[in-house]
Amino acid sequence: MHSNLSPADKVITIAELRAHGLTNHAIAVRCRPSGPWQRLLRGVVLMACGRPTRRQRLRAAIAYAGPESVISGIDAMRAHGVDVPLPPDVLLLVPARRRLASTSYLAVERTTRPPAPVVLADLPYAPLTRATLDAARRAADHEYQQALLTAAVGPCTVPSLRAELDAGSQRGSAAVRALLTEDLANPDEVTPVTDALAKRALRTTALPPPRWHVPVHDDTGMLLGVPDAWWPAVSLAWDVGPQARHHDPRAWATAGVTLVRTDPERLYTNHSAVMDELLAAYAKGAAGAHRRAS
Repeated sequence: MHSNLSPADKVITIAELRAHGLTNHAIAVRCRPSGPWQRLLRGVVLMACGRPTRRQRLRAAIAYAGPESVISGIDAMRAHGVDVPLPPDVLLLVPARRRLASTSYLAVERTTRPPAPVVLADLPYAPLTRATLDAARRAADHEYQQALLTAAVGPCTVPSLRAELDAGSQRGSAAVRALLTEDLANPDEVTPVTDALAKRALRTTALPPPRWHVPVHDDTGMLLGVPDAWWPAVSLAWDVGPQARHHDPRAWATAGVTLVRTDPERLYTNHSAVMDELLAAYAKGAAGAHRRAS
């Protein structure tokens, strides 16, 4: 009976459910919109009705693709301790002989050189060098590629990244190879990952360029904080990062500064909404500046 099932992270395949005696009809009934379960991927069920966690999505990806699959890209970088924001999709490597298509949130990449997995918290991940290069190859622009590569330097080295790149497929590697010939060791010359995401999003708007990472003080000279982006003409600050990173937002409001805070992952999943929030805050700040000047 299904009541005896306790699959890892509540993720199970339909084949496993059948093996435990559940019929297709019984599974379908439980996976209805009002039911206690849900389908995450074709042939994979989450035995819960709430929003799946990232770990449950990763578990479902492995269940969908089978035991030879390996999680790579940014999820693997994070598993190795590199703090970069999550994209909406999960990158999964499978052997080239597999005819497995990308689906839903899952981006499947077939490879003739599958990495030996590193098992962390019971999930198989690509080694950090491979995961970083896979993420960088898929990055949308030069600045973000550079930020990802630099984020990984420390836990791994530039020579190890170059060696991994030389050993793998050369498809889509030219831009990454060019970056690895440059000096990535000086953090003052490299854009952080969150800044790269923020700058990419800002380029889609008519907002003027902000100042980056400058101290903001109130009228008495007290430091309010160092936001990621600052528009002094309209007293607008933007912080892309943890909620506890700066002083109490009430201090900013008392000083007449609008502080907009954004979870970095929203820049992946809903950057247009984030930009709408910034545009509205900028317009409000501009109106306030106009009233003060008149």
